[in-house]
Amino acid sequence: MKLIKLTAISAAVLASSAALAAEPVIVVDGNEAVVYEAEPVAVAYQAQPGYAYDADAGVVGNTLGGTKGFFKQVVNPASVSAEVGTLGYGANIGWSLNEKTELQAGWAGGDVADLFGGDFDAKGINYDVDSDFSNPYLGVQLRPTGNWFTMGAGIIVPDNDFDVRANAKGPNFRINNVDYNAAETGTLEGTMEHRNKLAPYATIGFRPNITNNFGLFGEIGAAYMGQTDATVTSSNANGNVTATTVNGTTTVKGSDVAKAAEKELEDKDWLEWMPIVKVGATYRF
Repeated sequence: MKLIKLTAISAAVLASSAALAAEPVIVVDGNEAVVYEAEPVAVAYQAQPGYAYDADAGVVGNTLGGTKGFFKQVVNPASVSAEVGTLGYGANIGWSLNEKTELQAGWAGGDVADLFGGDFDAKGINYDVDSDFSNPYLGVQLRPTGNWFTMGAGIIVPDNDFDVRANAKGPNFRINNVDYNAAETGTLEGTMEHRNKLAPYATIGFRPNITNNFGLFGEIGAAYMGQTDATVTSSNANGNVTATTVNGTTTVKGSDVAKAAEKELEDKDWLEWMPIVKVGATYRF
């Protein structure tokens, strides 16, 4: 019985003093003292893998995750591309997020009005167009099936200006079923721009690889540029202009003709949905 008691007491003491078990433990039971030598307790810790500093990556590269971190992804893009299309002439840089996803940042612009025919009709008036495009964009290219087929989406920050000049039809400018004498009106010209400051876009396309490094691509889609703001002026703004309707003839000012043309241009909403058609070549690192 005494042995059982001593064993129980010893176990409790040893358990509570395991971490301090460098010294012997003395247990007193009545008039007897028993000395126990405490065994050192070993605690196992899972060793964590050490971090290896990459001298080539530098402080920022190591801070952001080593050689495969964000910093290296930014300064080492996966591809560069040159493109031409309805948004203009330009280029983009791509970063591979994984085997099927690529982030792209690019710019396209220039005078591409000829790609849209160089002119357009707004109801009764034909307008010649010159353009100055600037379309920086940020988007994602996906390869949903893992092959050459692609789907793209993103945002364009458009800054596209259109210079327009009205062409008379015979002796008149016909606006909203009213014939304004062209010689009396003088030159009608102005500018247009889209209202959207951010234009979402979506495309589908193909990106076959020709070699390990070189490839081609083509895309079609559309961007929503929004409605159009127009400004039109007449070279004879204060002069009298003969206006003919089915009800007879009246006289208006050249500035009134310009305002009527301006309204028709805004109602036209030319290129509210900008078609995207582009082709290009890609070099992959």
